[in-house]
Amino acid sequence: MLNINLSSLQRQKLELMKFKSYLLPAFMLMTFLSMQAQEITDNKFGKGLINLTAKDSSYSITLGGTLQFLYSSQWDDSENEGFQSGESNFLIRRTRLNLDGFAYSPKLKYKLQMGFANRDQSAASVYTNKAPGIILDALLKWNFYENFELWAGQTKLPGNREELTSSTSLQTVDRSLLNSNFNVGRDMGFQLHHFFEIGDKFVIKEAVAISQGEGRNVTSGNLGGYQFTGRLDILPFGDFADFKGGDLKRETLPKLSLGVSFDHNKNAVRTRSNAGSYMLNDLGLFETDINTFFLDAIFKFQGISFMGEYANRTSDNAIAINSDGTATGDVVNIGNALNLQAGYLLKSNYEILGRYTNITLDRDITGQEVENQYTLGLSKYIVGHNLKVQTDFGYNDFDNNFTDNLIYRLQFSIHF
Repeated sequence: MLNINLSSLQRQKLELMKFKSYLLPAFMLMTFLSMQAQEITDNKFGKGLINLTAKDSSYSITLGGTLQFLYSSQWDDSENEGFQSGESNFLIRRTRLNLDGFAYSPKLKYKLQMGFANRDQSAASVYTNKAPGIILDALLKWNFYENFELWAGQTKLPGNREELTSSTSLQTVDRSLLNSNFNVGRDMGFQLHHFFEIGDKFVIKEAVAISQGEGRNVTSGNLGGYQFTGRLDILPFGDFADFKGGDLKRETLPKLSLGVSFDHNKNAVRTRSNAGSYMLNDLGLFETDINTFFLDAIFKFQGISFMGEYANRTSDNAIAINSDGTATGDVVNIGNALNLQAGYLLKSNYEILGRYTNITLDRDITGQEVENQYTLGLSKYIVGHNLKVQTDFGYNDFDNNFTDNLIYRLQFSIHF
């Protein structure tokens, strides 16, 4: 009886923690809305719900939000007897609140992004105090000298281009299988960003990061070693009008970006570097070095766009073991991936696109077969990426005994 009561109290405590976690953003939103309720604003759609700047220019704040509603359906090729109707569902893919601006000086910027959809908060564990992972970004940016900018806090590491592209600005319904298997996502630490120009157009951008190595919202301190990430972008024809998916700006001159990233996670304790499941053994956490390499390219010209990415992940000891040498069952997600996608934006602001993705994980380690995914998509940009409807149809082709399947998706996205 005592155990039951304790369990009940623990559940009540967890529910109370969750309730409290929503109070602050809800209070902030209601406060801002009440301040502006009777006023006519000059803001434009997609530029933030509310934009405030102090009279003395000592601070600014922009409040924005994102909502993505997704429908998906899947058909499985069961034992090669033809595709059979599988599961289908409706999903609130993303619901997010964004705050950004500057404090004291335009050279000191901040960014806060919170996610309220279940998928944004699914990273809760004993290492995050079992709290929902509401905070996505909590970041300060200090432009301390010329083109140098120091970042501190939690945000995306300078990894692959597809991951660095905001989820509100994707050319497709969602990111590729390459990204879901190999990205290094968000972490807490420091980053240094810099760029310089050679001549009139040639631009080079560099970024390096030192982070904790366990992903976002970890409260239990550094579990393994630290994570080191570096990225280099070369833009021989000048910077893009924007790095968003597709060529919505219809670049009048050809633009090209070549990027390379390398990530070293020292004594990593998760199966996908700073993401995935934690690797446990009889002594606690299993640790191993994990290296991830990315190579990517983007091309845009007069509505035509192309993006290609290659990823490779290796590990010193990819199979987690106990102290006696027996395998625990946890393995590092090592292997290679290739993603190629291209699109064309019509004058009616419809975009047609195609994508090919290949995932080749180490079968002897992961037990996974080679997977090829073919995707055809269509997007209607009503107000650019801020208001759009996207749909795609994909075919997943697995080697050997894995079940092939077809996937259809339809998504509505609005970004204030």
